Parts: sequence; structure tokens; C-alpha cells
Amino acid sequence: MNYIITIGRQLGSGGKQVGSVLSGRLGIPCYDKELIHLASRESGLGIDLFEKIDEKSRFSFFGNYFGFRSGHVGDSNYLCNETLFKIQSDVIKQLAEKESCIFVGRCADYILRDHPQCLNVFISAQKQDRIDRICLAQNISEKEARVLIEQTDKKRAGYYNYYSNKIWGKATSYDLCINSSTFDIDTIVSIIEKYVFCHYDTGK
Repeated sequence: MNYIITIGRQLGSGGKQVGSVLSGRLGIPCYDKELIHLASRESGLGIDLFEKIDEKSRFSFFGNYFGFRSGHVGDSNYLCNETLFKIQSDVIKQLAEKESCIFVGRCADYILRDHPQCLNVFISAQKQDRIDRICLAQNISEKEARVLIEQTDKKRAGYYNYYSNKIWGKATSYDLCINSSTFDIDTIVSIIEKYVFCHYDTGK
């Protein structure tokens, strides 16, 4: 049976890097932004539609309630965000059924809540460590990094809390929570690896 790892993360915590390194270590694919492209390709809808409900985009109750028109599918068609989220969710479920893989963000832990071999991880870090990481990665000032972190965390929380029945970043929403200020990336990957091999049938 396929095993799945989902990774929720604070901006600047290194969660995306954890997914990438873990993917190479385990030899399984890691999906992040690629899910938007896959959902667009599978549905035949423009990628800009899915970017409107991306977890990094500003969450809007009214945008979710009223939806928006799409020139890609005709002026008479009306797509609400829940419909687009459903399409993206179906892609995640199809990938999980087809192969072992890693999902970064996208509410994958909630979408795959009934999967028998799904490990849900959340990566956090101290604020200053996150600021330092973003400054280095994006070549921006500390002030800019601080604002970006606050805005992105708010958007991710709004996205996750709306589409799931859980609370973003709260320990009880996940199986394993790790502070990357305490452990480096390689150690975090090793911790997740050990959990996977001890608890799931990986076929190895």
C-alpha cells in the first residue's frame, strides 16, 4: 500500500526544503506548487483560476462565497472556490492512490484524512530564525521578511482553517510537530524517515 507524508509549515521554517530532501532520501515524488499545474491540466481550466485559491493568495470569505467568472470556460459559467478546491483535492487523492508521495501544504492532510498510511507533519521555527532564512533566500530586508512572514502565515491559516475542520499550526491537527530551530534539516528528515519505516508498510 502507498504511504503518504503531508507537510504543513510556517514560512521560513524550511518545510519545503524538508519535503525536497525527504523526497530524494525516500525516492518518492514531492508535490507543492506542481499541484496547481496538475489541477489545471486535468480539468482543462486556466492555471490562474487555481492560483486564486492557492494557500499563499489572500483568503476572502466573499470571494469564496460569490466565486468568480472565468473567461477560460465561458462567461456564462460560474466557478466558486469550493469547486476549484474540489478539483485540486481530486488530483491529490488520485496521486495518493497511484504512488507513495509527499505533499507540501494544500490541506493535503485533511483531504487524505481517511488514508490508512498518511503521516501529517508540521514544521515550525522561532520567528527570528524564520526571518533570517527568508532574508537570505529572497535577498530582502529584515523588515520586509517580517511583513512577508506575517502575511503568509495569515493566508495559510485562513485557507487551512476554512477548508478543513482543524486549526492550522495547532499540535492536535497533526501527527508530528517539529521545531526546525531545534533540529537541522537532515535531522528532521531522519526523524520523519524513522517514523515512516516504523509505522507504515513501505515495501522496503
